[in-house]
Amino acid sequence: MERLSCFKAYDIRGRIPDELNDELAYAIGRAFCVVFKPRRVVIGRDVRLTSQSLSAALAQGLMAGGANVLDLGLCGTEEIYHAAFTLDVDGGIVVTASHNPMDYNGMKLVRSGARPISGDTGLNDLHDAVIRGVYSDPPQRGSYAPMDHRAAYIEHLLGYVDHQELKPLKIVVNAGNGCAGPVIDALEPHLPFQLVKIQHEADGSFPNGIPNPLLPENRPVTQKSVLASGADLGVAWDGDFDRCFLFDEQGDFIEGYYVVGLLAEAFLGKVPGARIIHDPRLTWNTIDLVEASGGRAIQSKTGHAFIKERMRTEDAVYGGEMSAHHYFRDFAYCDSGMIPWLLVADLLSRTGRPLSDLVRSRMLKYPVSGEINRRVNDPAALLASVLTVYGPDALRIDRTDGISVEYDNWRFNLRMSNTEALVRLNVETKGDVALMQSKTAELLARIDHA
Repeated sequence: MERLSCFKAYDIRGRIPDELNDELAYAIGRAFCVVFKPRRVVIGRDVRLTSQSLSAALAQGLMAGGANVLDLGLCGTEEIYHAAFTLDVDGGIVVTASHNPMDYNGMKLVRSGARPISGDTGLNDLHDAVIRGVYSDPPQRGSYAPMDHRAAYIEHLLGYVDHQELKPLKIVVNAGNGCAGPVIDALEPHLPFQLVKIQHEADGSFPNGIPNPLLPENRPVTQKSVLASGADLGVAWDGDFDRCFLFDEQGDFIEGYYVVGLLAEAFLGKVPGARIIHDPRLTWNTIDLVEASGGRAIQSKTGHAFIKERMRTEDAVYGGEMSAHHYFRDFAYCDSGMIPWLLVADLLSRTGRPLSDLVRSRMLKYPVSGEINRRVNDPAALLASVLTVYGPDALRIDRTDGISVEYDNWRFNLRMSNTEALVRLNVETKGDVALMQSKTAELLARIDHA
């Protein structure tokens, strides 16, 4: 039988109902019990209109396989992570499609301790068990219990900030009608911030469009609100809020790359000499800041499973990707969309400096193109041809993820998508915006004519 298309490299994701449906969700629950033999599993779901029925079917499958189910109900992905490393459970599953189109849904899965389940750590085995469909009935059917774990999760989040230092900042918070709203409401009484809430109500019909602030067309609503309210900071989340996106007091969107450097520097102020993990797409700003702060910058392949594994190996205090995924040792090396903005608010409070001031010099020192995607017929052939042209004069070539080609004053990373016939380009220079723009245009011309 051919492979189920909803099983991806790191998670389960597909179109409803032809690629993922209640019947398959039940089978995934049964197969999870066969592969991982859990006693207890914590589950939750995002706000999508199909998530409740998928979650219910998943729970039935888990219970039929003998697992006791703890159901957090509507929650963010990181709430499942938190439950998986603080509760006595053997795994966690959240039903979510994050920022995918309206007719999609999916699942993210972890073991106890919130260790990721991806292709080479059990997800392929789970797929094969679903395909086989052979399940033996356990001695006893598992139980089901709804659970409110949010108070413990909120207490954990609050541990990242110094409450004595926090100032009464005005912060625009845009939940995008996803799952972030209820968590913001739970945090609010514990913080001195004045929160300006937009697109706040959790609504699976997504009346304002799918929450994905990485898309430029989704940013103006947050930008305008920051300017209209005179806010110190703007924060917007994707649907399951495992990523947050920041806007400074002038309404300008801050590339995730510069936030990585900002958080790395902040952690090194608290944990001198610590290791910081970063991805290969854009690197110079992060390496510069980490080394200047006495830390050690370590490169990892892009992707949450790779970052988390390398963080555990290195005992790194923090890891960041330019795509706005931020990982924390004290959060079981998992990514969080709530911890970063709290840390930035803490930084604004302690320094008394606006966010634009904290990042402007870094943006000028290392200007970037931002990630640019192009669809091509043969991504591997394109990478080979680009390397033939740019490789001979390069100071350094790195193949950690795609190709990173480095010169004295500019560098680029070109990599293939894991799931589509796309290539992704990132260019950065040392203080030369015109060079960054010209080299980006030069590379895009070569890509477009491939």
